Amino acid sequence: MKEEILSRVDHTLLAQTATWDEIKALCDDAITYRTASVCIPPSFVKMAKSYVGERMKICTVIGFPNGYSTSEVKIFETQQALDDGADEIDMVINLGAVKEGKYDRVLQEIREIKSVCGGHILKVIIETCFLTKEEKIHLCHVVTDSGADYIKTSTGFGGGGATFENVKLFAEHIGPGVKIKAAGGIASMEDGEKFIELGASRLGTSRIVKLVKGEM
Repeated sequence: MKEEILSRVDHTLLAQTATWDEIKALCDDAITYRTASVCIPPSFVKMAKSYVGERMKICTVIGFPNGYSTSEVKIFETQQALDDGADEIDMVINLGAVKEGKYDRVLQEIREIKSVCGGHILKVIIETCFLTKEEKIHLCHVVTDSGADYIKTSTGFGGGGATFENVKLFAEHIGPGVKIKAAGGIASMEDGEKFIELGASRLGTSRIVKLVKGEM
């Protein structure tokens, strides 16, 4: 089961103070432990892709962590990240638009970014810790309609991370073809196994690899 969990991990370092030496070490560990990808800040994508080549998928974040950049800025960020070599994009939605009930605006933005992504995987971060149950359910439908590949629980910067309850809720309300990424606060192999059992296909975490290495 350990290898199964590792194969679903987006090995993550998104700290504001991240350095290239730390990103390089993250990539080395991801390759060694055969994770699904590394998830890193956009400013490191070009160097990381040059370093790993085809040995590891590079995932990066757009509109991160607050989501309130304009759609035009998010589209530009996405195109630049792909040009730099990103394989996967994790975008943050505009939460203010959700609170105003402007789901059409949220849907349009995701569709525009997915159009830029083309065949590249797009994961949509809805930041569950700020949402009501009804908003989460509505966003499951929005993400399904958008053509995005994943719905993702959290940035890890919003004051709350993935919960079993939210992953279960996603699994009950997303449409066919949409996958789930649980991210933020995944602290043990047992957590990872439970999230997968509940329907998560990806786990956004830095701790799982550290646990396997015996560093935690």
